[in-house]
Amino acid sequence: MSGNYVPLYRKYRPQTLEQLVGQEHIKKTLTSAIELGKIAHAFLFTGPRGTGKTSTARILAKSLNCKNGPTIHPCGECESCRDITNSVPIDVIEIDAASNRKVEDTQNILEKIQYVPVNGKYKIYIIDEVHMLTNHAFNALLKTLEEPPENVIFILATTEVHKVLDTIKSRCQRFDFRRITTEDIVKHLRYISDNEKINISDDALFAIAKNSAGGMRDSISLLDQLSLLGVSKEVTVEDVNAILGRISFDTLNKLSSKIIASSPNEAIEILNEIYNAGNEPLQILTNLSEYFKNLLIVKTCRKELLPELTGLNEPQIAEMLKQKDLLETQQIVFLLERTTYYIKEVKLATNQHLWLEVGMIDLANMTENTTLIDLQNRVKALEGGSIPAAQPVRPVIQPPQPPVSALKPVENIRKQDDTEPVTRPAPIPPAESPAAQTVKPDIEEFTPPPMSKKPDGNDISTLWQALLVNIKSPATKALLHLATPVKIAADEVIITFKNDKLVSQINDTNKKLMLIEAANTMFNQENSKIIVRLPQSGDAALSSSAAQTPSISQEEKKNITPEPVKISEPAILQPEETVPMSEEIQEAAETSEIANSEAVETSNSKKSERMETDQEKMVLELFDGKYIE
Repeated sequence: MSGNYVPLYRKYRPQTLEQLVGQEHIKKTLTSAIELGKIAHAFLFTGPRGTGKTSTARILAKSLNCKNGPTIHPCGECESCRDITNSVPIDVIEIDAASNRKVEDTQNILEKIQYVPVNGKYKIYIIDEVHMLTNHAFNALLKTLEEPPENVIFILATTEVHKVLDTIKSRCQRFDFRRITTEDIVKHLRYISDNEKINISDDALFAIAKNSAGGMRDSISLLDQLSLLGVSKEVTVEDVNAILGRISFDTLNKLSSKIIASSPNEAIEILNEIYNAGNEPLQILTNLSEYFKNLLIVKTCRKELLPELTGLNEPQIAEMLKQKDLLETQQIVFLLERTTYYIKEVKLATNQHLWLEVGMIDLANMTENTTLIDLQNRVKALEGGSIPAAQPVRPVIQPPQPPVSALKPVENIRKQDDTEPVTRPAPIPPAESPAAQTVKPDIEEFTPPPMSKKPDGNDISTLWQALLVNIKSPATKALLHLATPVKIAADEVIITFKNDKLVSQINDTNKKLMLIEAANTMFNQENSKIIVRLPQSGDAALSSSAAQTPSISQEEKKNITPEPVKISEPAILQPEETVPMSEEIQEAAETSEIANSEAVETSNSKKSERMETDQEKMVLELFDGKYIE
């Protein structure tokens, strides 16, 4: 009994062009081609699965090889029509390219195309899933596909036309099959249900059509499965959802209401009920995203279009109309975006239930304080600068730049003349100042510390570091750290090594070429002059300046505030003490200059000794060497 059963998608496969559902543009074109006798030698049928590509190929073959053909009404009774209906490979050969994708399989086809047809007028090759052929197989088919024998026709079918070579597509007449509309699928399912005596509601048929995503074969297969339930009772939407593993509208409506009300606790309780009923996390989030999509449609579209766009009945649309007033459009869009984000996370997660609960809590919290009116009010408050009186704004006072006479802080010194002494009162001790115990000094009494002058970036040390940045080889850069720059300018660059072997190593290898390229890049020129040599007597001053910070000119020293003078100590100044201001500053500057000069000489000597130690250490690390006693 079961061996004679024919599935509905095979039983109701179209046998003529008139029976083809939802492809009006293809039916008109092929009908005109058959009536006018303008039959191409190669066709390419492309489109989503279940839209009629293979069925159309068989109908075309039957129309061409019928004993009354070519005709748009094949008889279906002649030997050729029966062979095509029963898939007997005599004149119409169907080939699955997924299992016959090698170049040898294509060569076997080409060897047999020279034979004349037996029953019909044409020898027709239907190659299904042609995109699975290898490039070698495509190339072997290319020449024959361009100029086949007069009685040979190729019909290529594929769901992924972008994988077919352009040279193949250019030799075929291309027909793009579109997704079948939901209305056409529902009409055809009702026709099949009436013929098969299947008791099913219109809402259930609509749910089947919506789930098939425009594929007729998937819809008929699901109807065939549901027909087993339509013997004793009417098949409803709940039965369809149970077969597909979908969540009912009432459950999704209840869950979304808790999300909109920002009640994560109640949303988690409903979520656990759905999960314990056997629904997978990915399926739950997918159904929820579809619900939010329908809610967005209800929020933005006209009421008369809602049944067609959402696939919901009137009571369901009425429930959604109640929810749409509780949310703004941007909130629904954000809910949809977050649900899509958690769908991606669940697909990649090992603990899917954990991410499902995290996503539900996140969705139930996002609608709070996110309305457009609240956001606009916040923006207006920020733009208007309205801040509560309990938190007054503190004014920001920029401290004034200190004059030269402000070298002694705390006291307010009034300079009368460059040569006239300045009289300063003695500072009040902390014990004798009652205000000092309760009031902090005002901001006007604060004098910022003096700032040193920044280097101008043109000293030899800065130029040397800029040149090293352009060296690409790490080994060469490490070796150049042992060098001492003497001159870095656009006309020439001079560096020295204390070891003649290092000098020869730079000059005799491509390391000097790297130096030239680095200098070219630095000065934006070509053929820079590079000199690498041993140190000479005139290089001492320049090399020391390269190893430390830039030297300070006499003019800059005058602008530097001498630090040793501290008049804030009470023991230094006596009451009504007079100090010649110009002489003190001059004496402090001379003292600071002498101290700085001695410090620089000491630093140079120590730096030189440390550089020798660092150079030895770097050479050992670079060449993996060791000391030999």
